[in-house]
Amino acid sequence: MPAKHLYEYAVLRVVPRVEREEFLNVGVILYCSAQGFLQATCELNEARLHAFAGASLDLADVRARLRSFERICQGRATGGPIGQLAIASRFRWLTAQRSTIVQTSPVHPGLCDNAAATLARLHAELVQ
Repeated sequence: MPAKHLYEYAVLRVVPRVEREEFLNVGVILYCSAQGFLQATCELNEARLHAFAGASLDLADVRARLRSFERICQGRATGGPIGQLAIASRFRWLTAQRSTIVQTSPVHPGLCDNAAATLARLHAELVQ
């Protein structure tokens, strides 16, 4: 039986009107230290988001913000200064509480043997 590794994840949410605290799940970010894994998956259902938030929401801005999460996870120069931090620091920065249109849920732990498969499962369960 493969060894189980601790992982942490948070759900990426679009919060069109922060003061109302209503959100739509649009992605998942997963970190597994033992596997050196940090990745975000995003899926923006534009029709659902328009029905939820109205036509005034700037979808291009939302897409750009979600892409920045993905770039920071990759840890390359394209992720800017935050993308150059150690993997654990990047995850902590990405999941820090913020009051913007793209937010993360609280961080949740779990055990897995394959972080990529776990990310795919969580994305299917929580976003799709």
